[in-house]
Amino acid sequence: MGDEHALIQTIDLTRYYGQHKAVEGLNFSVYGGEIFGFLGPNGAGKTTTMKMIVGLLRPTRGQAFVASHDVVREPVAAKSVIGYVPEEPHLYTKLSGREFLRFVGDLYNMPAEKVNRRADELLRLFDLDEAADSLIDSYSHGMRQKTAIAAALMHDPRVLVLDEPTSGLDPRSARLIKDILRQMAGRGTAVFLSTHIMEIAERMCDRIGIINAGQLVAIGTMDELRAMSAGQASLEDIFLSLTGGAEYAEIAEVLQ
Repeated sequence: MGDEHALIQTIDLTRYYGQHKAVEGLNFSVYGGEIFGFLGPNGAGKTTTMKMIVGLLRPTRGQAFVASHDVVREPVAAKSVIGYVPEEPHLYTKLSGREFLRFVGDLYNMPAEKVNRRADELLRLFDLDEAADSLIDSYSHGMRQKTAIAAALMHDPRVLVLDEPTSGLDPRSARLIKDILRQMAGRGTAVFLSTHIMEIAERMCDRIGIINAGQLVAIGTMDELRAMSAGQASLEDIFLSLTGGAEYAEIAEVLQ
């Protein structure tokens, strides 16, 4: 059984593709009320880890628990408390935004009255109410991203897993997403997100985990990460020093 106080917990979480170790031996916990940032270079294993946590990939070894439910052994119970937004969400573009949110509510067996009320609340919250009855086909990238996140929130999940949630968003939409995620954490939700934008991670996240070549190389608050990295001031510097990118920073400095 996992740590009953953690809403996400991984124990020796490992995934191989053939002989390739995509993720190996991950051990970490994420608690209700915190935003946990998951950083790493391209191909480091971030998306693979997220897919194992939400039950889309089976671990080669180890376990993932969500709200104390083993994701492999208790998939329905685990998934019922998860909201998940992949990097490239799949939306049914021949539905309107309102129809899509109602469809998602029905998937979670929400009462019809609650589905309608929740859909209306989220459409307003995400500034989608004016386009609510237009086909998603006509939505911009930012509107589609907001629709995907709204759908993940339909059933008021205890755990929210988001892969690059602000990717491609304009500053206003990105700020809205950040504010909503902070509100969710304030209500006790565990928010687990990946991002390539260091400023977002540094300003938003309560704790940060850094993965490199499939292994967790650091985890902690910004102050804890600074202490691990000889007092490096910025998250970007810490990230580069821990993932072998420091030489690129030096080259950039020389070229300035």
